Amino acid sequence: LIGCTDDTPRILVFSKTAGFYHESIPTGIEAIQKLGVENGFAVDTTKDAATFTEQELKKYKAVVFLNTTMNVLTADQQVAFERYIQAGGGFVGIHAAADTEYDWPWYNRLVGAYFQSHPSIQAATINVIDTTHLSVKGLPATWERTDEWYNYKSIYAGMHILAELDEKTYEGGENGAHHPIAWYHEFAGGRALYTGGGHTKEAYSEPSFLKHVLG
Repeated sequence: LIGCTDDTPRILVFSKTAGFYHESIPTGIEAIQKLGVENGFAVDTTKDAATFTEQELKKYKAVVFLNTTMNVLTADQQVAFERYIQAGGGFVGIHAAADTEYDWPWYNRLVGAYFQSHPSIQAATINVIDTTHLSVKGLPATWERTDEWYNYKSIYAGMHILAELDEKTYEGGENGAHHPIAWYHEFAGGRALYTGGGHTKEAYSEPSFLKHVLG
């Protein structure tokens, strides 16, 4: 990053897949890099899980799991990531981050829920519950957008829900009247935020979605 100094906050965007590969990953990486340039933080990107060592992760204010799928970390890499979070690190999960590491209960609590199923891509209304958190501040209270909407299972009870999907506004919702779609919590010494949006390439040129991810 031009003009980057040692004091510049740095994040890592991790996009390894061991299952479904989202064609939007390169678009998402470009969008987050652009957010970094415009907002004064450096963005490193990798698909290589060898980055997950205690020493390497210390460089980063946050690690973003961008449409990761299935088992992407070895047991040793999992331990390194747990220690990173316990030392005050940040985690951001985008979309298929919930379709990742089903055999790692600690990760289930970190990400907040696991992917269960999804209907076809369609428009839906999001009800923004918390208007103060940076990731939703300034968004409309009823936010209409098109994406692939996940249904979730193994939903962790300790999360602060930021936004819910209105299942009456689209076909195929299975989580009922309170269908979480974005949330955050403090966990194990660190902080975690997840958003269910971000399946499509188009999402990463949507000003409102980019504002949400930046926050």
